Amino acid sequence: MSTHERFQPLHTVKTSSDRAFGLVFAGVFSIAGAISMLGERGRATLWFLLAGALFLLAALLAPAVLAPLNRIWTRFGLLLHAIVSPIVLGSIFFLVVMPIGLTMRLFGKNPLPLRFDHGAKSYWIKREPHGPDSGGFRDQF
Repeated sequence: MSTHERFQPLHTVKTSSDRAFGLVFAGVFSIAGAISMLGERGRATLWFLLAGALFLLAALLAPAVLAPLNRIWTRFGLLLHAIVSPIVLGSIFFLVVMPIGLTMRLFGKNPLPLRFDHGAKSYWIKREPHGPDSGGFRDQF
């Protein structure tokens, strides 16, 4: 069965560096720990801050250690993209675009008349009033 879609990627995905990956996750875990500190001060705070410190140390001292995690995280992002993107775009179409089109059709609005009219002398749309005079376009820049 053939469809119009190509399911093979058109280009290879460039991943972030292992150091940048580690620094981002260190920041995320540190922020989560700080937010946890503001709240109930449970054991989660210690784990978040410890994970942030470990990611920071790994990113600064041995970023190659983070390479497998970086690859897994990138593949997870690609999987999410393959699932979420069609759902979001389909939702936007069916919940926004299609109801607007059906409403316009219900009220007889046709913003782009493309059907061939045998009785039409011209498809030129006359403007009334005519519009601005051509002298107003002099020295635009």
